[in-house]
Amino acid sequence: MAEIDQFLRAMRAKDGSDLHILVGLPPRARLSGSLMPMTEFPAFTAGQMEPMLKEICPPHRWDHYLKHRDLDFAYEIPGLARFRVNYLYNARGQAAVFRQIPAKIISFEDLELPEALKKFCTLREGLVLVTGPTGNGKSTTLAAIIDHINRTQKRHIITVEDPIEFVHTNKKSVIVHREVLEHTDTFADALRGAMRADPDVILVGEMRQLETIRLALGCASMGMLVFATLHTNNAPKTIDRIIDAFPSDEQNQIRVMLGSCLRGVVSQLLCKRIDGGRVAVHEILLPHDALGGTIRAGNISAIRNIIESSMAEGMVSMDFSLRKLLEAGEISAREAYMKATDKAMFAPLAATEEAAGKN
Repeated sequence: MAEIDQFLRAMRAKDGSDLHILVGLPPRARLSGSLMPMTEFPAFTAGQMEPMLKEICPPHRWDHYLKHRDLDFAYEIPGLARFRVNYLYNARGQAAVFRQIPAKIISFEDLELPEALKKFCTLREGLVLVTGPTGNGKSTTLAAIIDHINRTQKRHIITVEDPIEFVHTNKKSVIVHREVLEHTDTFADALRGAMRADPDVILVGEMRQLETIRLALGCASMGMLVFATLHTNNAPKTIDRIIDAFPSDEQNQIRVMLGSCLRGVVSQLLCKRIDGGRVAVHEILLPHDALGGTIRAGNISAIRNIIESSMAEGMVSMDFSLRKLLEAGEISAREAYMKATDKAMFAPLAATEEAAGKN
């Protein structure tokens, strides 16, 4: 058994989602969103850290880590769980974060995802973005979407990730997994290759680099259905982020391209439940006749009106979703306030709740 396994098993025994290790401190586990010390273990030493990290790292990836000071890969403890691993350096020396990937792909039904998201699974082309901060379940939601397509349609699906997180088995569809630095050099190289591989669906694990964004838009404009992630909190910010990634002299052209190919945005946050654990909350922008023109005109603020006026079709704003959870007694007013777009809507409720808690 690798030395790191004992800490991962202990984190899992606490129902943790992430393990953080760094020199000079005991390991820490993320429990229901909060980072808690695992005080049953002593602090890590520099002499302990390097051999422990090297033990589970593929040799050629270890050389990359030493050279670039950052590395992502996947690690699995058979019979327990699979983890997305990030190696890094900080002021104390070497460090790592292990994020648990569910052992099996969780279905739409088990995740209790909004039924409206299934509309994205029936699209034949265009760009769909799943957004939210790191650690808020974007990959899990995307895996459920890909799994639904896999179970219901005969399509060719290519995933490009760093690292591969969820491993899908072929059902009705054929799925090809490609991992950056293992099967291709970059996301951009993988997307160029995908254009020639006759895909129906492409999943892009990250859209951080300008070239990756440009190629993803190109694939979506060429008749492929592209799913991708961004670290934004709502639909208008997502669209602004893509446009702002380009030089100013290209932004009008990108508005036209994005207006033509964007089919929807799903923004997801995880909120702390009052009774423990976490619950997902969503903002959903679905295909709409006015969406393309709104983007091409640069009137991004009007997207909020499209969402709020189309709730009968399954669209929903983040603040409305938060209010529903609050009224159902699942989350506190303080939690709703912290996650809200329009904080003024929840500020009086949070203040009343705080005052009641002090009495």
